[in-house]
Formats: sequence, C-alpha cells, structure tokens
Amino acid sequence: MGREELLRPDTVDPDDDDDELVPGRSGDDGGLRPTSLDDFVGQTELKQHLEILLGAARMRRQAADHLLFAGPPGLGKTTLANIVAGEMNVALHPTSGPAVERAGDLAAILTKLGEGDVLFIDEIHRLPRPVEEVLYPAMEDFQLDIVLGKGPAARSIRLDLPRFTLVGATTRTALIAKPLRDRFGLVSRLDFYDVDDLEAIIDRAAGILGVRLDRSGSHEIARRARGTPRIANRLLRRVRDFAEVTADGVITAELAHDGLALFGVDQRGFDKVDRAILGALCERFGGGPVGLSTLAISVSEPSETIEDVYEPFLIQQGMLMRTPRGRVAMPDAWAHLGLQPPVTVTPEPQPGLFELAAEDDTIED
Repeated sequence: MGREELLRPDTVDPDDDDDELVPGRSGDDGGLRPTSLDDFVGQTELKQHLEILLGAARMRRQAADHLLFAGPPGLGKTTLANIVAGEMNVALHPTSGPAVERAGDLAAILTKLGEGDVLFIDEIHRLPRPVEEVLYPAMEDFQLDIVLGKGPAARSIRLDLPRFTLVGATTRTALIAKPLRDRFGLVSRLDFYDVDDLEAIIDRAAGILGVRLDRSGSHEIARRARGTPRIANRLLRRVRDFAEVTADGVITAELAHDGLALFGVDQRGFDKVDRAILGALCERFGGGPVGLSTLAISVSEPSETIEDVYEPFLIQQGMLMRTPRGRVAMPDAWAHLGLQPPVTVTPEPQPGLFELAAEDDTIED
C-alpha cells in the first residue's frame, strides 16, 4: 500500500462479529480484556508485586492475600481482578459497593464462595458502614457473624467461611475506612499509561478486532487516549468505523486525525466536556478561583464526575490547579483555547512609616 507496515491479524477474520471473538462474552470489551499477567500491558511495578504474591500463594496452595486497587476509571482494576482469578484458577464473584445494601446481601454472597475463590467488589468505598463491619471478621478470620431473631431472644452465631481473596477497586481511596483499608495485604494505585504502553494495547486490540492499522495510526490514537486503556480501545473502535465508512479500512495517522476530530477529540486528547470545563473556567470566571460545585453546574455535570473523571487528567496536563479557594486555570489552558490570560496588575507598594515622615519634612521645607 506504499505506507508503513500493516499490523494484520493472522487468526481473526476482519468480517467476524465482535460478539463472537471470545466464547461466552459479548461486545468488544469482553474480547479485549487480557486474561493473564503476561498479556497485561503497563503498570510494571504492580505486575511484579502480583507475580510474587500470586506465585507464592500457588506454591503454598492457599488463597491469595486480599488486594485493593485504586485509581481513576478505565485503568484496568476490573481486568486485574479477572486476572487474579485466572492466575489462581478459581472462580470470580463480581459485585459492587452500591449493590450490596444490607449486611444480609453480603452474607449471602460470602456463603456461596468456594475455597480460594475471588470476591471482587467494585467501588468498594461506597459500601454502607454496617456491611463493612461484616467484612472485618470475614477478611481476617474467615468467619461470618449472623444474628438470628430480634429483641431479647436474638442470638448470634458464627459460621466458618472458606478462605477467599477479596479484591476491591476504588476511585476514592480516602473514602475507605482505615480499618477496612488496613486489612488488605496489598494496596496499590494504578497510574496513567504512557504512549508506548497504549500503542501496545491498541496494537493488541487491533489484532483481536481485525482492524488494519499502521504504526503512525496507532501512535495518533495512543497519544489522544488520555493515558487510559479503556479510552484507547474506544477511540480505536470509533476510528475503525470512520475508516470503514470513509476509506479503505486502513487506519493511518491522517485518517486517525480526521476521525478523532470528527468525534470531538482534539490533539491533546480533550473531549467536549474537557473543553467545556476549561472554557467555563477561563471565559466565565476569568481563570478562577472557582468552587467545584459552581464549575460542575456551569458544565451540567455532577461534581463527582468532574472530580474523579476529568480533573485528574487536566491537572496532569497542567491545565488547571486545585487551590483552597477553588479551581484555577493555568497558562496552558488559556493557550489551548486560543485565549489571552488576563493581565495581572501589580499594586504599587505602600510607603513605610519612615518614608511618610521624610515626605512630611520635605513639604515643610
């Protein structure tokens, strides 16, 4: 084709439906998730920790220690929970903090676990406090306290649980109670990915999806993916659609640029909401400082979404800064929007006491 070497999949037919890529899974995301630590790209330090922790557990023929993964959405916390279960060759039982409303709900889940199974709780910081209390003896002693009856006739019994591994995922580590956090054997934070790692993730996904992609196209998508694999895979699918409709299906740098521009992703990877946040901060509030709730209302997004999803990347890119008084736009934000920052007028220093006295003497003379 006269361009760079294409990444052509050898085992996947490009005409196959995405839903059939992996038996028993539906949609692109199911087929794109790595199933082993060897396939997992990035987070090198965390991978080393998990290799040692899981390898030691396999050698002892015991359940792995409890794990807590923290970090912004889309960095692979759920994927790592699946990998832990796969590496230990046990069943995965997924749930989420908001779904477990009562202690009885958690008790029902715990009593169904098998020996060594992995219980994955997404958004674990949203567990109600009474449910957390049930988790403490379950994590530490593998026992479950159940209260039978009510009033004076109530009595408590303790049930033995199989040894299991609790994997928690959270975007708000500070909201997890310290007694719960201290019971995890490994607490690790996932970082944003660099462009090279994202290119490797995109190349792997292109092979699974049957997308014809050259190196320049992969790089163009990776550098706009906000350091997040989930976004990288999503952008790849959108550019794939654009390439199939408007061109011959081969994703080059030029085609990726045009496709991402059509879907509102600019050169820095900012989308419509990112630009709306920066625009509101610079144009409506003069660069700040402005409170989080006011900024969220101005762009019609919940405060939690602004704080958890958009702000981390904008701060990392040097676009805004959190201060005690509110959010403040940085010079790069003004430059990215093509605006001139307001000129700060430096007030003249007030004369001191002795300077005033000298001026009075001069006037009298």
